[in-house]
Amino acid sequence: MADVRFLPSLADVPPPAWDALHDGRNPFVAHAFLQGLEAHGCLREDWGWSPHHATLWDEERLVAAVPGYLKDNSHGEFVFDHAWAHAYAQHGLDYYPKWLGGVPYSPVTGPRLLARDDPARQALLTAIQQETRRLGLSSAHVNFPTSGEDAAFPVSWLPRIDVQYHWRNPGHWRDFDGFLAEFDHKHRKNIRQERAKVLRSGATFRTVHGDEASDAELEAMFGFYLQTFRDYGNSPALTLDFLRHLARSMPRQVVMFLAEHEGRIIAGALCLRGGDTLYGRYWGAASHLPGLHFETCYYQGIDYCLREGLTVFEPGAQGEHKLARGFLPTLVHSRHWIAHPDFSAALSRWCAEEAVAVRRYAHTLTTHTPFKHRA
Repeated sequence: MADVRFLPSLADVPPPAWDALHDGRNPFVAHAFLQGLEAHGCLREDWGWSPHHATLWDEERLVAAVPGYLKDNSHGEFVFDHAWAHAYAQHGLDYYPKWLGGVPYSPVTGPRLLARDDPARQALLTAIQQETRRLGLSSAHVNFPTSGEDAAFPVSWLPRIDVQYHWRNPGHWRDFDGFLAEFDHKHRKNIRQERAKVLRSGATFRTVHGDEASDAELEAMFGFYLQTFRDYGNSPALTLDFLRHLARSMPRQVVMFLAEHEGRIIAGALCLRGGDTLYGRYWGAASHLPGLHFETCYYQGIDYCLREGLTVFEPGAQGEHKLARGFLPTLVHSRHWIAHPDFSAALSRWCAEEAVAVRRYAHTLTTHTPFKHRA
C-alpha cells in the first residue's frame, strides 16, 4: 500500500523523482520552477502560501504527487472564491485555511495530479480529502488541471469553468502575414497600424532565452515587472533571484522579448516555453510609446510561435482586448472539494449556474472574433 506524505518543501523530493511524474512539456510543474519559488523567497507565509505537497510513495519511490499549499487567503490563485469565503463568514464559519493544489501565481492549465494512471490519481485525491478533514480545513481545490485528469475526480469534487484567451495555429499559418490574412479588413488594418507605430518610433526588439540573457537584461526585466505591479498597486511576489534561477535551471524555456530604443532597454515581456506552447507571464515598460504594449506582449510572441513551430500562445488570464488580436475564448477548469455537506450542496448548485453563464459568455465572444471565418 502506498505511503501518503504531505511535505513542507519540494527540497524533500529529488528533482529526477518529481520530474519523472510528468512529461516535461509544461514548465510550471517542473521541480526547478516549483522548488525555485520556495528557495528564492516567492512563497511568503504572511502572504498565505505554506507548501504542503501531497505525495504517494512505494517505499522510497515517489509514485504520485500534487504541488500543494495551505492557504489563509486566495492571493495569487486566479480562481476567484471570495464569494464563498464571504458566505462562510455570514454563517459564522471559517473558510480559511484551505488546501490548494496548483502552481502559485500561474493561471496556466497543466497537469496537477502527477501520476502514471487514474488509480494513483484517485488515491491522491482520497489522501487530500483525508488530510483536509484531519487538519480541519474548509475545503480542497485543484486549479487549472488538464481535461485528461477529469476522469480521476469523483463527483464530490465540484467543477468550475472560466474563460481565457489563447492563440492557436490551426496548422497552416507560416508567418504573421499568413495569420493576418484570415482577419477581416478592419481588424487586419488595426494590427498593421499598431505595429507600424512601433516601427516609426524607432523601437527594435530582441528575443533572449535564459541561457543568452546577461544579468543586466534579467535585472531590466525584473525592473519592468516591479514597475507594472507598482502601477496597479499590487505587491510583487517574485524575486530577482528567482528569475536568475529560472534562467540557469530552465535555460531554453525562459523567453524574453526586449524592446530597445535609443540604445536602452525600454520594455520587456517574460514568457516560459513548453512543449508546444508559449506562456506569457509578465510585462513592463519604462516608456509609453504608441503600440508598445501590444507589440511586446502579443505580436512578438505570435511571431516567435510561428518561427519556432509552437501551436499555442497563452498570454495570461483575462483581457477581452486580446480577442481583437487573434486570441480566442478558451474554457479553463478547476475542481473543489467542500468538507461541509450543506455548503457542498449549495455550492454545487452555484457552480452549475455559474457554468451556464460562463458558457453563454464564451459563446457570445465567439461571435465577435476578428477572423473572416473561425480559424
